[in-house]
Amino acid sequence: MARKFLYVVAILTMLAVAAAFVYRLWGEQLMTAAMVPSTNYVPLKPLPQSAYAAPAMWYARPDIHGENPALWIPAGVPNGKVGPAAIFFIHPTSYLQRNSWNAPLDDAESADRARLFIRSQASAFNSLGEIWAPRYRQATFGAFLTGKAEARRALDAAYEDVVAAFNQFLAHNPGRPLILAAHSQGSLHLVRLLKERVAGTSIADRIVAAYVVGWPVSVESDLPALGLPACHSRSQARCILSWQSFAEPADPKAIWDVYNESVGLTGKTRKGTRMLCVNPLTGAPDSAAAASRNLGTLKPDEAMAEATLVRAAVPARCNRDGFLLVGDPPDLGPYVLPGNNYHVYDYALFWANVRADASERLKTFLAH
Repeated sequence: MARKFLYVVAILTMLAVAAAFVYRLWGEQLMTAAMVPSTNYVPLKPLPQSAYAAPAMWYARPDIHGENPALWIPAGVPNGKVGPAAIFFIHPTSYLQRNSWNAPLDDAESADRARLFIRSQASAFNSLGEIWAPRYRQATFGAFLTGKAEARRALDAAYEDVVAAFNQFLAHNPGRPLILAAHSQGSLHLVRLLKERVAGTSIADRIVAAYVVGWPVSVESDLPALGLPACHSRSQARCILSWQSFAEPADPKAIWDVYNESVGLTGKTRKGTRMLCVNPLTGAPDSAAAASRNLGTLKPDEAMAEATLVRAAVPARCNRDGFLLVGDPPDLGPYVLPGNNYHVYDYALFWANVRADASERLKTFLAH
């Protein structure tokens, strides 16, 4: 497992360094040309209705024990009794090829990257209940760099897989408290899932919390359509959390420009509206906390085969636009994006706090 982990890390390092080099020299236009598929969009065949009944369609679910990345925990963290919740986790983009708009389910490289993300992200919830993390035919990375109609179709197709997996998840967990969590592309699909499958239904009454991390959510133009309010304190359940991490000096212009040109889920423009920022150190929106309140950041070892928890590694504060700032750039690895964007580390920076946050919200949910 360690050797395989090192292999995946080596690939990611190479990709991150190459991407940063290209971006600094030639900027967004060349990045778009290098990553956006030039092929025609080929519609995906719908999966069989029973596809997600098979364990092979999941990276994590209760009956996967041998290679289940969601069960990982860092050294020193107790592996105690599992709680009563059911967690549905949608992994971020791990498919980087440009010869297809959607990832094949049998693509080995993207699957290895997905497991790595699940290991460092979904694992934060593994003390609270059973984690379900589906494979899905995700849109390729280049779909986020273009306004082509093919990109929208690729994202729609990926979402249909997520819906099918979610339906299977619900069928297996008819009465449990539910935690919904995701990152990046996964959070884009989670936002849509909240709007179309959760808001206004009995499912909403079972939501402990929804962690929509690494994707902008407009407080005015998106949140009212999601059926749940923003979380305002750590003792609150049935609410939504979202944050996007930047070190300082931060330059979120690339995200801000696209955000201001888009329309929210309510049909109103997002331009000039505030992004939802719930500080994972406080559990409250638009707040600040010193590094002393950070219970543990995942720090990979020199071989990058394991990770340990480092207390008080970074502070966090929501700025006036809704981005989460973490002070001076922490040394967590080579995957920092242009503009001091710590997108890849949105969960890792606050791993222990996310774990504690979800635990408190589950206690509140069960008490009521």
